[in-house]
Amino acid sequence: MRNFRNYEIWKNGMDIADKVCSLTDVFPKYETYGLADQLRRAAVSIPSNIAEGSSRSSEAEFAHFLEYSIGSCFEVETQLEIAMRRKYISVEQFNSHLTMLQVEEKQLNQFINQLRNK
Repeated sequence: MRNFRNYEIWKNGMDIADKVCSLTDVFPKYETYGLADQLRRAAVSIPSNIAEGSSRSSEAEFAHFLEYSIGSCFEVETQLEIAMRRKYISVEQFNSHLTMLQVEEKQLNQFINQLRNK
C-alpha cells in the first residue's frame, strides 16, 4: 500500500488547504456559508483525493483520484478569482495562491502521466 504522506503533491496540497483556510478567515461574515465555505471545501479536497487515491489498488484508479485533485485546484483558482473581484483578497494574495496552485497542477499532471505509463 502507498503512503500518501510521502508524496510531495500531498504535502503541497496540505499547504494549499492550510493557506486557503487562513485566507478565508477574514472574508465577510455573510460569506461564511457561501464562497468561504466553497473555497475551504475545494482546497481540502486537493490533498484528500490524493490520500484516498493512494489507497486504491491500481495505478489507473490512483490516477483517477489525482484528476479529481486537479479539478479541485481549478475550482480553487476560480473561487479565488471571484474573491479577488469581490475585493475579499488582494491581487498579490491571488497571485501568490495562483502560483502555488499552478505548481500543484503541473506536479499532479506529471505524476498522472507516470502512473499511466507504467
